[in-house]
Amino acid sequence: MKNSRRIASAALDAADRRILGALADNARISQADLGRLLGMSAQSAADRLRRLEDLGVIAGFTATLDPAALGLAVGAYIRIRPAMGELPRVAGLLADMPEIVECDRITGDDCFIAKVFVAGIEDLERVIDRLIPYAQTNTSIIQSSPVRRRAPGFS
Repeated sequence: MKNSRRIASAALDAADRRILGALADNARISQADLGRLLGMSAQSAADRLRRLEDLGVIAGFTATLDPAALGLAVGAYIRIRPAMGELPRVAGLLADMPEIVECDRITGDDCFIAKVFVAGIEDLERVIDRLIPYAQTNTSIIQSSPVRRRAPGFS
Protein backbone atom coordinates (compact mmCIF):
# COMPACT_ATOMS: atom_id res chain seq x y z
CA MET A 1 0.00 0.00 0.00
CA LYS A 2 1.35 3.43 -0.97
CA ASN A 3 2.29 5.80 1.84
CA SER A 4 -0.16 8.73 1.84
CA ARG A 5 1.29 10.39 4.96
CA ARG A 6 4.50 11.59 3.28
CA ILE A 7 5.93 14.78 4.80
CA ALA A 8 8.73 17.13 3.82
CA SER A 9 12.28 15.81 4.09
CA ALA A 10 14.46 16.18 7.15
CA ALA A 11 18.04 15.29 8.01
CA LEU A 12 18.69 11.76 9.26
CA ASP A 13 20.41 11.45 12.63
CA ALA A 14 22.54 8.60 13.97
CA ALA A 15 19.50 6.76 15.40
CA ASP A 16 17.72 6.95 12.02
CA ARG A 17 20.79 5.48 10.32
CA ARG A 18 20.95 2.68 12.91
CA ILE A 19 17.26 1.90 12.27
CA LEU A 20 17.89 1.74 8.52
CA GLY A 21 20.92 -0.51 9.02
CA ALA A 22 18.96 -2.83 11.32
CA LEU A 23 16.07 -3.03 8.85
CA ALA A 24 18.47 -3.70 5.95
CA ASP A 25 19.83 -6.65 7.95
CA ASN A 26 16.41 -7.90 9.08
CA ALA A 27 13.21 -6.15 7.99
CA ARG A 28 11.27 -8.36 10.43
CA ILE A 29 13.01 -7.02 13.54
CA SER A 30 10.45 -6.34 16.26
CA GLN A 31 9.89 -2.83 17.52
CA ALA A 32 10.95 -4.02 20.98
CA ASP A 33 14.26 -5.34 19.59
CA LEU A 34 14.71 -2.17 17.56
CA GLY A 35 14.14 -0.10 20.71
CA ARG A 36 16.68 -2.19 22.63
CA LEU A 37 19.21 -1.78 19.82
CA LEU A 38 18.75 2.00 19.97
CA GLY A 39 18.54 2.23 23.78
CA MET A 40 14.97 3.56 23.73
CA SER A 41 11.44 2.29 24.28
CA ALA A 42 9.63 0.20 21.68
CA GLN A 43 7.14 3.07 21.25
CA SER A 44 9.93 5.59 20.57
CA ALA A 45 11.47 3.21 18.04
CA ALA A 46 8.04 2.74 16.41
CA ASP A 47 7.57 6.53 16.24
CA ARG A 48 10.95 6.95 14.54
CA LEU A 49 10.15 4.12 12.14
CA ARG A 50 6.83 5.76 11.24
CA ARG A 51 8.63 9.10 10.72
CA LEU A 52 11.07 7.43 8.30
CA GLU A 53 8.10 6.02 6.39
CA ASP A 54 6.42 9.44 6.35
CA LEU A 55 9.62 10.97 4.97
CA GLY A 56 9.60 8.38 2.19
CA VAL A 57 13.02 7.05 3.27
CA ILE A 58 11.41 3.66 3.90
CA ALA A 59 9.25 2.88 0.88
CA GLY A 60 8.05 -0.53 2.06
CA PHE A 61 8.97 -3.90 3.53
CA THR A 62 9.44 -6.99 1.42
CA ALA A 63 10.59 -10.59 1.45
CA THR A 64 13.67 -11.53 -0.55
CA LEU A 65 12.96 -14.62 -2.64
CA ASP A 66 15.55 -17.05 -3.99
CA PRO A 67 14.77 -17.58 -7.70
CA ALA A 68 16.64 -20.91 -7.80
CA ALA A 69 14.54 -22.24 -4.91
CA LEU A 70 11.46 -21.32 -6.96
CA GLY A 71 12.75 -23.35 -9.94
CA LEU A 72 14.05 -20.32 -11.83
CA ALA A 73 17.57 -21.52 -12.54
CA VAL A 74 18.51 -18.99 -15.23
CA GLY A 75 19.01 -15.31 -14.48
CA ALA A 76 19.98 -12.80 -17.12
CA TYR A 77 20.25 -9.13 -17.94
CA ILE A 78 18.75 -8.02 -21.21
CA ARG A 79 19.86 -4.69 -22.65
CA ILE A 80 17.14 -3.34 -24.93
CA ARG A 81 17.26 -0.75 -27.70
CA PRO A 82 13.74 -0.10 -29.06
CA ALA A 83 13.26 0.56 -32.77
CA MET A 84 12.35 4.13 -33.75
CA GLY A 85 8.97 5.03 -32.29
CA GLU A 86 8.63 1.78 -30.32
CA LEU A 87 9.84 2.96 -26.91
CA PRO A 88 6.35 3.19 -25.31
CA ARG A 89 5.36 -0.23 -26.69
CA VAL A 90 8.59 -1.83 -25.44
CA ALA A 91 8.17 -0.22 -22.00
CA GLY A 92 4.66 -1.68 -21.85
CA LEU A 93 5.84 -5.13 -22.91
CA LEU A 94 8.56 -5.12 -20.26
CA ALA A 95 6.07 -4.10 -17.56
CA ASP A 96 3.70 -6.92 -18.59
CA MET A 97 6.28 -9.76 -18.52
CA PRO A 98 6.25 -11.50 -15.14
CA GLU A 99 9.67 -13.01 -15.85
CA ILE A 100 11.20 -9.53 -15.65
CA VAL A 101 11.81 -8.74 -11.99
CA GLU A 102 13.48 -5.37 -12.48
CA CYS A 103 13.88 -2.92 -15.31
CA ASP A 104 15.53 0.48 -15.51
CA ARG A 105 15.57 3.08 -18.26
CA ILE A 106 19.20 3.95 -18.82
CA THR A 107 21.45 6.29 -20.77
CA GLY A 108 23.84 5.17 -23.48
CA ASP A 109 23.26 3.08 -26.57
CA ASP A 110 20.46 1.05 -24.97
CA CYS A 111 17.27 2.45 -23.44
CA PHE A 112 16.48 -0.28 -20.91
CA ILE A 113 18.23 -2.92 -18.87
CA ALA A 114 15.97 -5.67 -17.56
CA LYS A 115 16.71 -8.43 -15.07
CA VAL A 116 14.91 -11.67 -15.80
CA PHE A 117 14.61 -15.04 -14.06
CA VAL A 118 13.32 -18.11 -15.93
CA ALA A 119 13.36 -21.88 -15.52
CA GLY A 120 15.49 -22.59 -18.59
CA ILE A 121 17.16 -21.19 -21.68
CA GLU A 122 14.11 -21.93 -23.83
CA ASP A 123 12.06 -19.67 -21.52
CA LEU A 124 14.67 -16.93 -21.87
CA GLU A 125 14.42 -17.32 -25.64
CA ARG A 126 10.64 -16.79 -25.45
CA VAL A 127 11.13 -13.56 -23.47
CA ILE A 128 13.63 -12.27 -26.02
CA ASP A 129 11.39 -13.32 -28.91
CA ARG A 130 8.58 -11.11 -27.53
CA LEU A 131 10.91 -8.11 -27.74
CA ILE A 132 12.64 -8.77 -31.07
CA PRO A 133 9.85 -7.39 -33.31
CA TYR A 134 10.17 -4.01 -31.59
CA ALA A 135 13.76 -3.80 -30.31
CA GLN A 136 17.34 -4.98 -30.53
CA THR A 137 18.46 -6.98 -27.52
CA ASN A 138 21.77 -8.02 -26.01
CA THR A 139 21.59 -10.66 -23.28
CA SER A 140 24.07 -11.62 -20.57
CA ILE A 141 23.47 -14.70 -18.42
CA ILE A 142 24.18 -14.29 -14.70
CA GLN A 143 26.89 -16.72 -13.60
CA SER A 144 27.01 -15.70 -9.93
CA SER A 145 26.22 -12.72 -7.73
CA PRO A 146 29.19 -11.71 -5.59
CA VAL A 147 27.19 -8.68 -4.36
CA ARG A 148 23.51 -9.29 -3.73
CA ARG A 149 21.00 -6.43 -3.69
CA ARG A 150 21.64 -4.33 -0.63
CA ALA A 151 20.64 -1.00 0.83
CA PRO A 152 22.48 1.97 -0.66
CA GLY A 153 25.26 3.41 1.46
CA PHE A 154 24.30 6.45 3.50
CA SER A 155 26.35 8.61 5.82
